[in-house]
Amino acid sequence: MMNKKASESIIVMTELVLPNDTNSFGNLMGGRLMYWMDIASALAAMKHSGAPVVTASVDNISFKNPIKLGNVVHIEAKVTRAFTTSMEVHIKVWGENVIQQSKYKSNEAYFTFVALDADSKPQPVHQVIAETPGEKELYEGALRRRQLRLVLGGKMKPEEAEELKAIFKINI
Repeated sequence: MMNKKASESIIVMTELVLPNDTNSFGNLMGGRLMYWMDIASALAAMKHSGAPVVTASVDNISFKNPIKLGNVVHIEAKVTRAFTTSMEVHIKVWGENVIQQSKYKSNEAYFTFVALDADSKPQPVHQVIAETPGEKELYEGALRRRQLRLVLGGKMKPEEAEELKAIFKINI
């Protein structure tokens, strides 16, 4: 199986915030944004793996700035690292007031997807080639984020999380 560049998985999705997408304060509802983020990140994972994918986990999503009614949402998703059958996808979200021509960061998050074969069983995925300094930084941090997800999800014992022990200098 050949490796693929992280840049080959980039998906950029753009949506207009309409009245049905907002809460009573005129802000984009968080659930609607998470729905769009899930779609964009799934497309990036499918583009990388060449296979159907399912969402395995979503890391913390913190909202920095609300996106208002009538503004545009830009979502950029890119695979940061692949493991055996799973892929971590980094998502960045910006809001844009096209009338005032101002763009602002709303939030970012990490989603994890598993590629599936024709029998809906996990299948191996291409490894990621990180080229830019930003891609390399995300690639290097992906193993720590993965171990943290597995520990918090009860799928890995804390003493097995070698990368996390190194960060916290824990002697377990």
